[in-house]
Amino acid sequence: MDEHTYQLNSVELHKDVLRYVDAGDGPPVVLVHGLLGSHESWSGQIERLSEKYRVIAPDLFGHGASDKPSGDYSLSSHAATIRDLLDHLGIESAPMVGHSLGGGIVMQATYLFPERVDRLALVSSGGLGTEVSLLLKAATLPGSELVLPVLASDWVRRNTESFVGQLNRWGIRVRPGASMSETWRSFKTVADKGSREAFLASTRAVVGPRGQTVSAKQHFEKFDSIPSLLIWGGKDRMIPASHADSIRREIPNSRVEIFSSAGHFPQLDEPDLFFRILDEFLAANSTVAPPARAVASD
Repeated sequence: MDEHTYQLNSVELHKDVLRYVDAGDGPPVVLVHGLLGSHESWSGQIERLSEKYRVIAPDLFGHGASDKPSGDYSLSSHAATIRDLLDHLGIESAPMVGHSLGGGIVMQATYLFPERVDRLALVSSGGLGTEVSLLLKAATLPGSELVLPVLASDWVRRNTESFVGQLNRWGIRVRPGASMSETWRSFKTVADKGSREAFLASTRAVVGPRGQTVSAKQHFEKFDSIPSLLIWGGKDRMIPASHADSIRREIPNSRVEIFSSAGHFPQLDEPDLFFRILDEFLAANSTVAPPARAVASD
């Protein structure tokens, strides 16, 4: 499928409109993005996966093109939204792939609705340790709602991009990778009041000034019977790859892949490698995953 040939669909859930991608005709797989993300966080992967699978990729409430209501942005609320979307689509169960906050959401869905999750793939996932970037911790502090619109303003964006362009003209090459470009693109959305409020509510539901406040570790035994895959970027500055050790220790049969040159968005930094490993995982019939190993992507 050519890039961006899919369309966004809409469904009203509890009086709010959720937008989502539904592409392909094969077995279903659900892709759940992270904070400030949208279905675009899976750019390229939707197109490739939809050649073999039915890809469901929602814009979570408060994100992307979906409504941004005031209310509950907890992991459980997002997980219930995924369940409601599957009900609307007539899908009883599916593998779920969650990136960053989306990883916490699909783990919560696995805990709350285990019959709906066939396989669990976590990509640079939240909920596996306390450490997170300073940016996310700062977003939980009082007054951050006043600072964020300034940082995401057109003036700051234009001047930052102009400064980077000037450095390049001076011969100082600044070429942000796919992870940095997606982080910058996503951050610009907090200029919108509704997106900003949803970002702060979602962040504060799982992060505090000292780091992540919500952990899935107490539910690891629930995941032991579900085939699981972890993919992480070795250069992730948002959530460190060392958090994968939590799954590696507690669920020995899980498959752990570290892309040594990738950042927080390994699906964008190493799209071919990411697709190959995820496709292998989705296509596997065995409930016993291959032994953990690291993948050198440079």
